[in-house]
Amino acid sequence: MTPRRADGAPTFTEQARRRQLIECTIDLIGTRGLPATSLSAIAKEAGLSKAAVLYHFSSKDNLTQAALDHVIGEFLGYVTERITRESDPRDAVIAYVRALVGYQRDHRRHVRVITETLLDDRGGTRLKTPGRHDVGGRWQALAQMLEAGQKAGRFRAFDTRTVALAVGGAIDGVIGQWLSDPELDLDAAAEELVTFTLNAIDRR
Repeated sequence: MTPRRADGAPTFTEQARRRQLIECTIDLIGTRGLPATSLSAIAKEAGLSKAAVLYHFSSKDNLTQAALDHVIGEFLGYVTERITRESDPRDAVIAYVRALVGYQRDHRRHVRVITETLLDDRGGTRLKTPGRHDVGGRWQALAQMLEAGQKAGRFRAFDTRTVALAVGGAIDGVIGQWLSDPELDLDAAAEELVTFTLNAIDRR
């Protein structure tokens, strides 16, 4: 094992090993599911001993949480980068919807990490913690964009929280169907979701 630095911070080698273990965990959950992703399986995938995995992460739960945090960070970074390109609130909302769908289309493994980590049963119907599926304050971010659009006179008057939750639920419903039916055209679905959202928020 590489000794830790005197200040207790992980060394460059330790950081690289932790990233490797997180990626292995994402790969295994994405292909086998969470129940089949054991510490032994992760160790084998990484070419390490189980003890070496436990050196970096004290339990499977801690490693799974680190994988989830990594996925959510990548997801939010992708969406945020595309939203901030837009100066007009309406264009920002359109970019938001397309980015949410587009990221999940291109990162199916990440979607499975999120769903399997946050859902309590293998059928994917019961949340471990109600509301926790709204990762990274997702509805709040959309609600803020909707409020900005209202103040700019771009959107009609409505309750931003309710509409943000409705839009998020519509996106989740489409993604859930795509997970069980990969033939679903997500690009076409994204444009329908954009139309659905604009119909809900545009001034009439």
